[in-house]
Amino acid sequence: MFAIVTQVALRWALAENEADGTLFADERLAQRHVGKGAYAGMEFLHVNARSIINTVPAESRMPFKHTINPYRGCSHACVYCFARPTHDYLGLGIGTDFERKIVVKVNAVERLRAELRAPGWHGDHIAMGTNTDPYQHAEGKYHLTRGIVETLSGARNPFSILTKSTLILRDAAVLAGACDRTEVGVSFSIGTLDRSVWKLTEPGTPPPDRRVEALRRLTAMGIPCGVLVAPVLPGLSDSEAQLTEVVEACADAGALSISGVALHLRGPMRNHYLDWLQGVRPDLVRLHRERFRRGAYQNDDERQRVEGIVKVAARRFGVTGRNRYRSTTPGGAVGDVPAAPEAEPGQQLRLL
Repeated sequence: MFAIVTQVALRWALAENEADGTLFADERLAQRHVGKGAYAGMEFLHVNARSIINTVPAESRMPFKHTINPYRGCSHACVYCFARPTHDYLGLGIGTDFERKIVVKVNAVERLRAELRAPGWHGDHIAMGTNTDPYQHAEGKYHLTRGIVETLSGARNPFSILTKSTLILRDAAVLAGACDRTEVGVSFSIGTLDRSVWKLTEPGTPPPDRRVEALRRLTAMGIPCGVLVAPVLPGLSDSEAQLTEVVEACADAGALSISGVALHLRGPMRNHYLDWLQGVRPDLVRLHRERFRRGAYQNDDERQRVEGIVKVAARRFGVTGRNRYRSTTPGGAVGDVPAAPEAEPGQQLRLL
């Protein structure tokens, strides 16, 4: 359902640890495909990645060492998405460009197979969904995430996935099989069950109640799943009743871990989000300016309030376990699944 139109020039940002100083074999040219039918209004920029397993900087707070992101940009269109500024590195916009112009690393599966065979690879845990959703709409066409999951499973390499998409159910049998071969963890991001808030803030994602049902179906198959109640939005989804509603539904669906994360707005995301808020909920602008008056993060009291409500509710509804993954090698120490993948703005580049 695509038409090849032309080659396009992009300004690829350089990562310090990339071989030859480039992210892709040709750092300027990408093959542009225009979506049709179900993908109308979208553009897909095909590139060949030099490498697909990304190493997280040592100074990062992320509790995993390696990531894979087969796509850049995300059609889920979450207005608050911290990954939006990564499109600016390409010379593209962080608004509609991020939502409609999706970079597709078409050789992702082939690169992964080669990198898993490399003598220097020791089977460390690999996290997916740390930048943009691996099960966004493009995955329905390209099947890169499925190929990555199959490859990691075949290599008995531990991995985890963070998603907002019910498309993951397509790969349920593959994931269940992978659980028999290695450590696997799935986390759903479900920030609210309020459909009005969902439609306003993340219009390209499946409805939250359908995500809860996907959670239920995966846990019934023995696939360990956790939930991030994230991001929790000031004045929109942060009341105790709203947060407790999400926790109760996810606990009933079988979540092994549930944690809450308050909204943060780093770098250009602050102005992007506040400009959007001024247009749709001007009554909340003053609250947000107060909450973020000191920078990218809300004050400690508010962050702890959100985390505390979710934590207490999770215990009340019987969620006491944790997803686990091997954080070193398949035979090494075991660590906790991260509550939320975060990095400083300068680090995001290296996670791509």
